[in-house]
Amino acid sequence: MASTIVNAGPIQGLDYVGLRPAKPLKLNSGRIQIKTRPQCLFTVRASDGDVPIGKTRLSDAECEAAVVAGNVPHAPPAPPKPAAPAGTPVVPLLPINRRPRRNRRSPALRSAFQETSLSPANFVYPLFIHEGQEDTPIGAMPGCYRLGWRHGLVEEVSKARDVGVNSIVLFPKVPDALKNSTGDEAYNDNGLVPRAIRLLKDKYPDLVIYTDVALDPYSSDGHDGIVREDGVILNDETVHQLCKQAVAQARAGADVVSPSDMMDGRVGALRTALDAEGFQHVSIMSYTAKYASSFYGPFREALDSNPRFGDKKTYQMNPANYREALIEAREDESEGADILLVKPGLPYLDIIRLLRDSSPLPIAAYQVSGEYSMIKAGGVIKMIDEEKVMMESLMCLRRAGADVILTYFALQAARSLCGEKR
Repeated sequence: MASTIVNAGPIQGLDYVGLRPAKPLKLNSGRIQIKTRPQCLFTVRASDGDVPIGKTRLSDAECEAAVVAGNVPHAPPAPPKPAAPAGTPVVPLLPINRRPRRNRRSPALRSAFQETSLSPANFVYPLFIHEGQEDTPIGAMPGCYRLGWRHGLVEEVSKARDVGVNSIVLFPKVPDALKNSTGDEAYNDNGLVPRAIRLLKDKYPDLVIYTDVALDPYSSDGHDGIVREDGVILNDETVHQLCKQAVAQARAGADVVSPSDMMDGRVGALRTALDAEGFQHVSIMSYTAKYASSFYGPFREALDSNPRFGDKKTYQMNPANYREALIEAREDESEGADILLVKPGLPYLDIIRLLRDSSPLPIAAYQVSGEYSMIKAGGVIKMIDEEKVMMESLMCLRRAGADVILTYFALQAARSLCGEKR
């Protein structure tokens, strides 16, 4: 909105050309001697045009002198107090000094006092890969694909980097013929994940690559560990395999290895194995509080990694437990974890906050496939606004204390954030 200057007539006793006096003002003993009746020098009015604000060509001293003399320029009047609707009761003011709504009354104030921020740098983008060349849609996860590792993966990473997402985590769909009961394909140096890492690092050296350390994609039993004949998941023997897997991933160029298996003692064992092979610089993001949740269903379809029998409740945490997360966190910290992760995300905000308040380490949250698919489904049938719910859910994870968020919405959310900035 521009302003225009309107001449309000001469001041008594002085001839004006435009807005500048034809004869100079006289000063006497530091006091300005002007005989005049109170009248405005000019009026400032708002207009809808793009005309720049006019200048009076008066010096600062002359402008101040005019104001002192009572010739105050007019400004637009204060806006009238908005009227309440007819029938609004007339009541006395509540006897309260603090009204928190004052700090929420305009977008500018809300932005100024916002306590939590969200940016593409907070996202880690989970990507599914397979041996094929075509990108295969995942029915239970609209918008997600099993990406061909040679082409589709590289293209998707490029799209993410364009909007500021420079961290990804890889999940492989392994051919059934390569699966066995001990998950040996997990540590094949020329396996799908190591090949994909090398390809991406060759193309994008500064890309931050997280990897999943667990046997379930490679196991013919579909469990995160080696299964004994009576159905028991072997802990220490599984950890031995996981160490070889993590070293193979680090050798390929992984930046962060992420044990999601929930075996006891695996963080310390991985740290020892990585250091022994010269990978002291490789970080460990431990799935510290990974719950035996029903929100994982679409993910298991994406990798075709459902357990062949039973469930994962003997190694993943009971959703009813809160304090147990502290036990896991303290163990992971003492064993050398660099990042602590909570999975799932939104249903477990209390656990995220618990770890945030009790640990100085960075906290990660995994917004899992079930959370993603519910928002997508609700958006498709117009029960919710997908975009708004997506952004709110991510902000809630950040507010609860997550430093980074693993989310299938990473690309979509980053594009939304970039659009807001434009």
